[in-house]
Amino acid sequence: MSIRDISVSTLAGTPTTLAELAGDRAVLIVNVASRCGLTPQYAGLVQLQRDYADRGLTVVGVPCNQFMGQEPGSAEEIQEFCSTTYGVDFPLLAKTDVNGDGRHPLYAALTQAADADGQAGDVQWNFEKFLVSREGEVLARFRPAVEPGDPAVIEAIEKSL
Repeated sequence: MSIRDISVSTLAGTPTTLAELAGDRAVLIVNVASRCGLTPQYAGLVQLQRDYADRGLTVVGVPCNQFMGQEPGSAEEIQEFCSTTYGVDFPLLAKTDVNGDGRHPLYAALTQAADADGQAGDVQWNFEKFLVSREGEVLARFRPAVEPGDPAVIEAIEKSL
């Protein structure tokens, strides 16, 4: 089974898959939180969506409350915060566990991919990014401190399109 075929739910609770959500597009999957020091990365993610949507990229945000409770809100509160504060216009999934015993199958697959230093395994913090090809292959993994506009992220996106 491809990563694109793993069952997920939208923030509104609708069951879907990345293939249904993004169509035949590359996907940048990011675990997000509204009360994190890295939360301003939302602005860069919105910019990536705007810059690359027409060329075949969809950013997908995955709210996660596993890192010091930095995403405590309800689905409605998360949606309101994201749209009002950052103008988020990319899809958001339901709040999801990315590590531990309750790790979602999507993240069980994603975390098998290594980062630029060759390290796979658990998500380190909020705003870890995974670039997935149209075919469902994890092309790149960027740790939380790597900004959405970082040249390495841009280069990987460009290659994926």
